[in-house]
This record gives sequence, C-alpha cells and structure tokens, in this order.
Amino acid sequence: MLLFFVRHGDPCYDPDSLTPLGLRQAEAIGRRISRYGVDKIYSSPLKRAMQTAQPAAEMLRKEIIPLDFASEDKAWSELTALDDQGKRRWVYAHPGIQKQFRCPEVRALGMQWHTHPAFRDTSICAGMERIARESDAWLASLGYQRIEPAGCYQAVRPNRDKIALFAHGGFGTAFLSHVLGLPCPQFSQMISISHSSLTVLEFSEKEGVCLPVILTFANDGHLYHDGIPLYDRPVF
Repeated sequence: MLLFFVRHGDPCYDPDSLTPLGLRQAEAIGRRISRYGVDKIYSSPLKRAMQTAQPAAEMLRKEIIPLDFASEDKAWSELTALDDQGKRRWVYAHPGIQKQFRCPEVRALGMQWHTHPAFRDTSICAGMERIARESDAWLASLGYQRIEPAGCYQAVRPNRDKIALFAHGGFGTAFLSHVLGLPCPQFSQMISISHSSLTVLEFSEKEGVCLPVILTFANDGHLYHDGIPLYDRPVF
C-alpha cells in the first residue's frame, strides 16, 4: 500500500477556506495525484482540506471520504498551549515546550514522551493517545494492524492500493510521527510540512510484517512545476 499524505493549500482560517493561492495549489496537487492515480481519497472534514482534495477527486472521479479524527479542530484543542504572551501555539512551536522536548528525561521516554510529569496537567497526553488510537484503527481498516511495542504493522490484509489523506500540518505532525514510530519531540523539531505538500509512505510487506518507508516527504515539486509560490506573502 502507498499512503499519500497531503497538507491543505494556503488557508484562510476565518472563515475556513482556501485563499486564491490555496485554490491554485489544490489544482496543482490534484494534477499530480491524478497522474499517480489513487484508489481512495480521504479528507479531514474541515473545508480547507476538502477544497484541497476536490480537484484530485474530480480528475479521478472519486468520492471524498470524510475522516473525522483527522480534523485540525480536535488536534488544536489538545496539542496547543498558551505562551508567555498569552498566544496559543502548537506545542511543536511553543518556546517553553520546545525546551522540554530537548530535556533528556523526555527524550529517554521515546514514543511515551507525553507521559512525562511535565505534561501531566495538560491535554497533550490525551491528544497524542487519541491520534495514535484512531490512526491505528484507520490503518487496521486498510489491512495493517499495529504491533506494539515494536511500532511496526502486521499485514493482515495486504494490498496494492494507493490511499490519499488530505489533512493538516498540526494533526499531520502527530499522525506521521506515530505511524513512522519516531518520537514527536525529535520529529516535530526537524520537519516542516508546507501547504499542499505531498508525503508518500510505502507499506511494504515482508513475511507478514511491514515498517512504513518514506518515499518522499513534504514534497512541493508540483508547485515548482506549475510556477506557483508556496506563500502569497514574504516569509523571510
């Protein structure tokens, strides 16, 4: 199985939608996905993700299957915290929590990092456990049962399907770190998932067991190909 993870295009968060640039990005990733072909298209139910998935769905004549657990709303309520200025930030970008992420005691816990006492009175632990639990249930429905504590998958119903999931950066960071078995404190500080970028994971079976392999990560070659910028504003 190939799993295509796509972050939504350039967004307007209020009201929830894509900007004109985001719509162009959605068309570009739609053309790229349609060249590969996919068997099923899943999406977060939020409008900016559904709009990003729409061109691919139209080109491939596929329905978009809403995937509620991939909604950014849930992840935002669980995996954010107020900084010293009272601004709500993702834990991955929160200065105080980033320091905790670098703490040897947190890192020593590996995939159970969120059980550290520093996060006891936060929603982080529950959020990470929810995303892990619901990700595992979804992948099991596709034929891949999580094996813990090994962090690999049993191919109970292996397939050659291509599955696309259109979702979000905050959710995607937690989701991909879990699927790949890479602790989020390390993973989140070394990666960036840009708008409309494509990540492809291969679930290749060997004796009934598979570890997801990254074929490409946060790739935005479709934007370069079509001369479409990542952002509609200066970023440096």
